[in-house]
Amino acid sequence: MLERFRAFWTKVFTPVVDLLLRWGVSPDAVTMVGTTGVVAGAVVFFPQGWLLAGVLVITAFVFSDLIDGAMARKSGRVSVFGNFLDSTLDRIGDAAVFGGLAMYYVGPGDNDLLAALAIYCLTMGSVTSYARAKAESLGMQAKVGIAERSDRLVAILAMTGLADLLRILGLGDWPMLFIPITLSALAVASSITVVQRVLVVRQQALAAERGADPAAPPA
Repeated sequence: MLERFRAFWTKVFTPVVDLLLRWGVSPDAVTMVGTTGVVAGAVVFFPQGWLLAGVLVITAFVFSDLIDGAMARKSGRVSVFGNFLDSTLDRIGDAAVFGGLAMYYVGPGDNDLLAALAIYCLTMGSVTSYARAKAESLGMQAKVGIAERSDRLVAILAMTGLADLLRILGLGDWPMLFIPITLSALAVASSITVVQRVLVVRQQALAAERGADPAAPPA
């Protein structure tokens, strides 16, 4: 998460990292607290229509993803389990964000089509992550695509927060269109990413099969 700015934000949060380590807090504990905050921000605030408040809460806890990694590296406690836990809980947080938006559209947003769109984004986000993980478990790579996880999360949080802020400032309801426009773009981008990952894994699988059977014809 926030990969493009990881070095900058890691430096900013160095005092927090040092303080937590002095208190004996474990990186895994920070990971779990961060995910709990993200989930709470999404499923408590979004369904009630408090989109800006939800985005602010989620954003505050999103930074735990940088803090726990920095803590693990600085304390020498980088572990396979920690990496697994972090990745797993990240997916729960992502699902909560899009699930919270779906609940918003079922409730105060009152639009079943957009609720379905949010659920589609949730589903395809999970599929993109699964495709990469499954490829890597088979000894292949699938880190391709136009919609990386961090891009999807930053886009939807930024547009949701901006839309609700402009509405609160009295610009009317039209800024709320930013959210479905962003969801639509993410739905398309996620779908393309899944196809890209399927195709790149197919190429690697066929190449591996040809290597195992020199008589096999090219694809």
